[in-house]
Amino acid sequence: MAHAKFPVEVLTPEGEVFSEEVEMISTRTTIGSIGLLARHEAMLATLVPTELRIYRSETEIVRFAQAEGYLQFADNRALVLVEEAIPPEQIDRAVFETKLSEARAAAERSEQGSEEHARALRDTKRYEAFLAVGQ
Repeated sequence: MAHAKFPVEVLTPEGEVFSEEVEMISTRTTIGSIGLLARHEAMLATLVPTELRIYRSETEIVRFAQAEGYLQFADNRALVLVEEAIPPEQIDRAVFETKLSEARAAAERSEQGSEEHARALRDTKRYEAFLAVGQ
């Protein structure tokens, strides 16, 4: 069954990654998974690393490995602002496995409660999510 479409933009610090009218988006916030259809109530959410799915239709899905960021839905438009959004086929497993090892090592050698420790834990979650999406 076709759903009404609405505009979605995905932006990173490097620029626009995606901008089209779609039927639905699905992602994960700090409180759980969420799927948005057209005419959803206005909202602002904090996003965590996961797979971002953008449904052009029920059978055509655009996927990204999504880093931390924010999701805004207002005036029947979705804006996804994230640190990184990488198509699964562009994920270089060897590179991200190295980054994951480095982040884990940084977490172990940094003092708990420090900004360095928090950053290392954040990076660990991001790289784990990216590797899961890239499988």
